[in-house]
Amino acid sequence: MSDTVVRPVDDAVWGDLETVFSTPGDPSGCWCQWFKVPRAQNDRISVDERRELLHEQVRSGSPGVIAWIDGQPVGWAAVEPYSAYPTLARSPITRRRDDDPADPWAVTCFVVRSEFRRQGIARALLDGAVAHARTQGAEVVEGYPVDPEVRPSLSTAERYHGTVALFRDGGFEVVRRPSATRAIMRRTV
Repeated sequence: MSDTVVRPVDDAVWGDLETVFSTPGDPSGCWCQWFKVPRAQNDRISVDERRELLHEQVRSGSPGVIAWIDGQPVGWAAVEPYSAYPTLARSPITRRRDDDPADPWAVTCFVVRSEFRRQGIARALLDGAVAHARTQGAEVVEGYPVDPEVRPSLSTAERYHGTVALFRDGGFEVVRRPSATRAIMRRTV
């Protein structure tokens, strides 16, 4: 496999990001708005509106990182401060506790084009997300992965949060288990 190049997204690579999100399945409908838009609003807006929301977010900053292999866009990981994801605070899985860092950077989503899966792209994206967060001043990065070791039947669609093994290999530690199949994992950067 060729080297994977990962860098923060900006408007110059919007077309490549559209290619990544055109992958069959949930990404082509979500456009990484699940944690950004309140559920009632998310249920009402169209796919085109979700795509435009992500495009606006890209124009306003860098809400994630994109990966290429041999110049071909292959994946995306969303990473921003926790406060940029309003629905995280309402979820029983990701709601803050008194002893949690106030506003860590959160890796919430991975998209890897189906023909490039099982090639280490998610690992490269996680490394890139951590590096991006660090350059933006993050002190702590966290993720909310699923654990296929507990439930091997997790579908590809259910793994968009990443897996516990992926985050563990990336230097993250489990800080709590809000459910049997989900973990909150953190890394100081």
